[in-house]
Amino acid sequence: MFGLFNLGGGEIILILALVLILFGAKKLPELAKGLGTGIKEFKKATREVTEEVSSAMDETSAPPRRLPPTNPTPPTPVETAHVEPAQTVPQTPSGPKA
Repeated sequence: MFGLFNLGGGEIILILALVLILFGAKKLPELAKGLGTGIKEFKKATREVTEEVSSAMDETSAPPRRLPPTNPTPPTPVETAHVEPAQTVPQTPSGPKA
């Protein structure tokens, strides 16, 4: 179990002693309970997601239905309004007169 972290018995005892010193004897049961609850919730969520994914993959969906061919209707021509180009007014420079 501890092969992943490469910890021996002495290191584990040292870590547990440090946790006991840091948090105190009264806080350890609360910490352990919180840790256990967190692990339980994580496992539950993981199991639910796994079940949901596997059930979604197991569902066989019906093949898509093909629609019957329809006769395409030609598009109706759209009348466009005739727009005359705008007339431009020549502008005179509005600078100081010399």
